[in-house]
Amino acid sequence: MSDIFDCRDEAQLLAGLRHARRSIARGELVVLPTDTVYGVAADAFSPAAVANLLAAKGRGRQSPPPVLVSGAPMLAALVSEVPEPIERLIGEFWPGGLTIVLPSQPSLAWDLGETNGTVAVRMPDNRVTLDLIQDAGPLAVSSANLTGRPAATSVLEAERMLRSSVKVFLDDGPSSTGVASTIIDATALARREKDARVRVLRAGAVSIERLRELLGDSLEPDASESGTAA
Repeated sequence: MSDIFDCRDEAQLLAGLRHARRSIARGELVVLPTDTVYGVAADAFSPAAVANLLAAKGRGRQSPPPVLVSGAPMLAALVSEVPEPIERLIGEFWPGGLTIVLPSQPSLAWDLGETNGTVAVRMPDNRVTLDLIQDAGPLAVSSANLTGRPAATSVLEAERMLRSSVKVFLDDGPSSTGVASTIIDATALARREKDARVRVLRAGAVSIERLRELLGDSLEPDASESGTAA
């Protein structure tokens, strides 16, 4: 049986975070709010939990989930390098709707799927989820929906789609924007490849124009849109 907690009520918030932490530690799934859309989360370091997350959404290992972090220090522990232009983006857009793909730290014992040695990372702008991440650690998170269905912008929408596959639902009201995060790939820049530039994989909450203001010629001129993340 799933539990739904209204995190706008202080008593339910504390109980919800406590139950969510326990569920994450047991390898179970939790639906949580972000500043973009609702996400379904699992312990990023539990291969079984990540596999359950993908199965709940009807996705395979070829679609690895992004990882939500509580800030730049947690990011630094997950990736091999953060290039200076990306540090500028983090300073400007985190917490917020920007997901960044970077080479992952090779020493980490995790299995997010077919990542090709990379990880997509974001710091969400939501107090409930940030509190949970600070206690539970990095969370593998994808949008709270079945593959092919619109991303949930409320707990009720997420509950209708995911139902008993999720143990705890944290309700923080409707998503503030309902617009998914922008995803950029800075892998080539971090690996210091020749003529490396940042690629936009999906346009979203952060506009390409704002990215270009900070990155200039370091942003690839031709942007494509694809993918799904919270």
